[in-house]
Amino acid sequence: MAIDLFCGLGGWTEGLLAEDYDVVGFDIEQHVYGDHRYPAQLVVQDVLTLHGSQFKSATLIVASPPCQEYSYMAMPWSKAKALAADYRSGSRDVKDLTALFDACFRIQREACQASGRHIPLVVENVRGAVPWVGRARWNFGSFYLWGDVPALMPIALKASKVPGFRFDGSGGSFQTASVEATGVKAPGMNWSDPAKRGQDFTRLAGRHALEGIKSRDTDGYERSHPNAFGWKAPRTTSRGKARKFASAMIAKIPLPLSRHIAATYRQAGTRAAA
Repeated sequence: MAIDLFCGLGGWTEGLLAEDYDVVGFDIEQHVYGDHRYPAQLVVQDVLTLHGSQFKSATLIVASPPCQEYSYMAMPWSKAKALAADYRSGSRDVKDLTALFDACFRIQREACQASGRHIPLVVENVRGAVPWVGRARWNFGSFYLWGDVPALMPIALKASKVPGFRFDGSGGSFQTASVEATGVKAPGMNWSDPAKRGQDFTRLAGRHALEGIKSRDTDGYERSHPNAFGWKAPRTTSRGKARKFASAMIAKIPLPLSRHIAATYRQAGTRAAA
């Protein structure tokens, strides 16, 4: 059995299922966008409330904690730099920033203690997390990995959360890259309206991080919850749903990566059982 924390649309889970694992996913909300939804058993629960002892029978734990704030602070904007400076100066508590990331390793420790054996954990996040949680063990394109990353890993030729996006202007814009990756434009990018200029996905994520916007969508989920996968404006429309879908697809773990990790630990478990 494998456990998928912050499972989203199930990028990790798709690879695990392909390697014949039974998988249980945990997330603060259910993500359903037309035909796109989590493909295995889903438990809607705050990961911070989990105790690792309930996973003592697991073969593998994988996790992709939310990355919006890390990504925002990596942006070359004055507000993003100011937010990072607040954490570095102690005005904001770094433990709050890394709480979800740290929870993954707490859960692993508790699971190992309960089982009396080592249960591997692989955590995925963005490069922007490195200054706050430490050096990654490996990266598959823009997907950075911590924890029990296998020694032999596949080489990423085209793995990127925002393919083609370059800060130096040599590549496509964030908007263009998002459309090419997901087929969905980031709503709000209306350059003819000065009031809406710059309201792309990343700036909205940054606004959320800075202001702690409080709202609920039609099914009652609070977007101010720090564990929420994304943010949706009050009186959500289909445009808001499209934004969340684009966010979820961009963050989804590539199948070659998830399947490689799954196969590595399935083989290791088979050898241990023998």
